[in-house]
Amino acid sequence: MTSTNTPAQITLSFSRSAGIVAVAAGEKYPWARTALEATGFQRRQDGTYSLPVEDPQAAQATMAELLRTADRHLSVVKISGRTFIGDVAEGIAAHLPGRWSATVDVYSHPVWQEDLVPLLWDTGELAQEVRTARIPCAAVLNDGAGTELLLIERPGHRQDYLVGAFAPEGFDDNYEDPHAPSSIVIPGVAQPAAQAISERFLPAYQQAVRARRVADIASTLERLREEYQTWEMIKASGRYSDGSPLMAGVLPGAEEAFANLSWNAFGDTLRHGLAVLERCPPAGPVAPQDAAALDRLAGALARGEEVIADWDALQEDWRRTPRALTADSYIDAKAERDARLRPVIETWLADGDAFLRHARAVTPAPPSGPSGQGRALPALPPAVPAPPGSAPARR
Repeated sequence: MTSTNTPAQITLSFSRSAGIVAVAAGEKYPWARTALEATGFQRRQDGTYSLPVEDPQAAQATMAELLRTADRHLSVVKISGRTFIGDVAEGIAAHLPGRWSATVDVYSHPVWQEDLVPLLWDTGELAQEVRTARIPCAAVLNDGAGTELLLIERPGHRQDYLVGAFAPEGFDDNYEDPHAPSSIVIPGVAQPAAQAISERFLPAYQQAVRARRVADIASTLERLREEYQTWEMIKASGRYSDGSPLMAGVLPGAEEAFANLSWNAFGDTLRHGLAVLERCPPAGPVAPQDAAALDRLAGALARGEEVIADWDALQEDWRRTPRALTADSYIDAKAERDARLRPVIETWLADGDAFLRHARAVTPAPPSGPSGQGRALPALPPAVPAPPGSAPARR
């Protein structure tokens, strides 16, 4: 990340509601904060400082004093030609469809800004600028339903802004993810900026979320199915995959290992699978066998939700009454949890192909990467047979 040689800086901008807003930044930003506080600027909850301008003469005198005080504290004062970014963000939020809010984030020290890099989900200019340019202040737009956007002033451009997305909850390894959407350039005028976000960026973002969810579920199912089939064959044959006989006590340990893998993987499958099934209506007529499979999958997700909710409630009880948690009680409760989850996992392993056919039919392919080649979604190994008695469940 590039930075100036000045260890402490104060950037001033105008806000319709707050008057003059100041942001202290630099590796020695406390020097700048000291200068602001010494001249009467009031610190606000978001980390910025403000000076009211109802009395122009008093404000002018304070500004003159700030220049002298900042110089004594080795801080440089800059006047921005832009409106305070918090005002810009609030104006955009008011014109976006739904109920959006806007907050301001201050990254006084360069290290704070670096913390943004792994949180962004972007293949465009925004991620590049956050990595390479100094951005002491930004705004976050939040729709209250899991979508968070980052708004920054576009470096090197007097009027433009950049907006992109943070990764949705439940996604890991977001850095340089090929499914990520690309940030866009918007103006600082609220209505056209909001229109660009709602008509251009948000549809691309939702498409990217769906593609990422489908890819994550496909990867999880592939891993679970391979483990399941391997150990089913070993149990049936009584031998390892290399033909050597099983050692005593191996099978129970293998069963528990698969149960642990299933439990750890199912949380994201539950979250992503519900979202895809609920928010992706069929692109056309669904084959009867696929419709039945989707019903079974929806029922499995509902049962999985119950298992997770009951386990969370049990853990909360243990936290409240820790004496009730013994080694035997934990082992018994975990065994019951795994036994309840096992048919849920088996349903997903058996009917996963139907889910992927449906999801891929309504989810556009992910964008191409820098080389022009999109990352193909993994193909699953052959499906395992449906568990006995897996009648179609009602959604």
